[in-house]
Amino acid sequence: MSLLVMTKGFTLALSMIIPIGSQNSLLLNQGINRNHHLMTASLFVLYDVLLMSLGIFGGSLILSSSDLLFTLLTWGGIAFLLSYGWMSFKSAYLSSTSNAVFSSKHKSVKVIIMTSLVVTFLNPHAYIDTVMVIGSVGGQYQGDAKLAFLMGTILASMVWFSCLAIGAAKFSHQLSQPKVKRVIDTLIGIVMWSIAWSLLMTWLAR
Repeated sequence: MSLLVMTKGFTLALSMIIPIGSQNSLLLNQGINRNHHLMTASLFVLYDVLLMSLGIFGGSLILSSSDLLFTLLTWGGIAFLLSYGWMSFKSAYLSSTSNAVFSSKHKSVKVIIMTSLVVTFLNPHAYIDTVMVIGSVGGQYQGDAKLAFLMGTILASMVWFSCLAIGAAKFSHQLSQPKVKRVIDTLIGIVMWSIAWSLLMTWLAR
């Protein structure tokens, strides 16, 4: 039973974590530049543990019970994702020279930590996915089953972010090519705007 619950937690968390574009785009860029990418991945796992634990152990009830808070999170998320998506589209169509200079710039540990905090905790979509969705499902379990579900979600976060960081670093030469980088930025922008649209549809249907 615990293994089945853990698998459910792993699958659900993976489906929620993958589309959170702001974290993935930052980690992808850090991996391509081989600039503290493993540390960035570890930070995102830590943030996920905090948010998912909060949701599973009761935080989801607070968010779901407040229409005002839900509305603020939703519209904040839409604004955040539209802005981030626009920046991705803008980056995709910069000149090859400017894009290459931007991509090769290495960030300090302090800047990476601050940026990781911003793209995580100032992104309301992260709260909706980790605290509300994962939390509401995990909150239905009791005792060992709840812990098994939480472990499954944590494992999903570890697997995804470590694979993304290592994979981006391994194929950094190919991924750092201007044409490839332009495609990546365009896809990130599309994903961000798609998520913003889904948030709007969820708010309208509430």
